[in-house]
Amino acid sequence: MTRSISAVRGGLLAAAAALALGVITPPATAQDSDSGNWLFVTVTRGDGRHGATTPGNLLLCDPPQGHAHAAEACADLDRVGGDITRLRQKDAFCPMIYAPVTAHARGEWDGHPVDYRETFSNGCGLAAQTGSVFAVEA
Repeated sequence: MTRSISAVRGGLLAAAAALALGVITPPATAQDSDSGNWLFVTVTRGDGRHGATTPGNLLLCDPPQGHAHAAEACADLDRVGGDITRLRQKDAFCPMIYAPVTAHARGEWDGHPVDYRETFSNGCGLAAQTGSVFAVEA
């Protein structure tokens, strides 16, 4: 029994490492989008090294699809040329509670690669800074 648990654990660790290193790609790729504007977005509870990651969402923007706020996320990204760091912070009253979340987006926008990762002090800070781009939770 111990050997089978160890084998399963080893297989899961190998798959997680391959995903983290980019060896495994998201189920759909840029070839599925005619516009070339797509992002695979995830949110991890914690500092990005540890914690539970939500299932990723493939945000496609022609037509907008991928999560509940895809149209708004695509419009926000269009305004900044796909550069998530240029999204303007919205006014928000966020609690001063440290519950870090790490946002990660990888994909392509207007033919340019996108690889964004940032840790925020909490989900409210993430939403205030990035709008609906990382609205991946139900």
